[in-house]
Amino acid sequence: MASQTNTATEEIEPTAETPQKKDETETPLESLASISSVLAVGLFVMAFIFQNFEIPSASMVKTLLIGDHVLVDRVSFAPPTKWAFFMHYRDIQRGDVIVFLKPNPETPDLFLVKRAIGLPGDRIHLRNGVLFLNGVAQNEPFAAKPGQTGDPNDAYNPYRDDFPSVPPSQGYDITAQWAEDMPTHIVGDDLVVPPGKVFAMGDNRTESLDGRFWGFVPRENIVGRPLFVYWSFQTPADQIDKQGMGDRVAFMFHVVIHIFDGTRWSRTLHLIK
Repeated sequence: MASQTNTATEEIEPTAETPQKKDETETPLESLASISSVLAVGLFVMAFIFQNFEIPSASMVKTLLIGDHVLVDRVSFAPPTKWAFFMHYRDIQRGDVIVFLKPNPETPDLFLVKRAIGLPGDRIHLRNGVLFLNGVAQNEPFAAKPGQTGDPNDAYNPYRDDFPSVPPSQGYDITAQWAEDMPTHIVGDDLVVPPGKVFAMGDNRTESLDGRFWGFVPRENIVGRPLFVYWSFQTPADQIDKQGMGDRVAFMFHVVIHIFDGTRWSRTLHLIK
């Protein structure tokens, strides 16, 4: 006799021992606690680990363009702490792109982005825009030099391009404090970087108001290094000068309208070196 398999079709009724499904509806207080936790973590990350910045000027072209939005690592250059032993720390190296507070009492909250050129003890000078570090001419393919673009601002400038051979008292947008302090750091033809300081310049050497014009960057002023471009929008070069509320609102509307055709998609996630 062939065996026959029976398939149970009856539903099993829950018994007294079967656990009932609990009400998983979240109370308003629990929802508020969840949101607060997310906000707290987000604020911690943005305040102590990463921060976003917008590039407003052409001082770092071609490395960074006007309208680049970059994510900055605030941890690597921070002093090591015992509670965050798992974080990666390292000191600043020559060639690092750094974000720092400008060492100027008139603009104490102004963040700048430049390249670290000289570390404590380094001897620096320029000849016709070419950087000499400790007596050796540097090969810097990223650095713009005088006479390369044909722009009037690109013409040879003795103070800027043969730094520090021309005395700072001759103007050239030099801060009064740096004009007084710079001669004390010159040995022979070179500017010597003092302890606890970094000398920084923009990659676009003919357009950058950098350490040549306001001096050294104190180590404690350096807040981090930009990692990559997370968004880049085509921005007029003179936008930085438009500080009026009407101008800002107009540009915000411009961004909204042209968000797709104005975005430089090829620069998304572009690594900064």
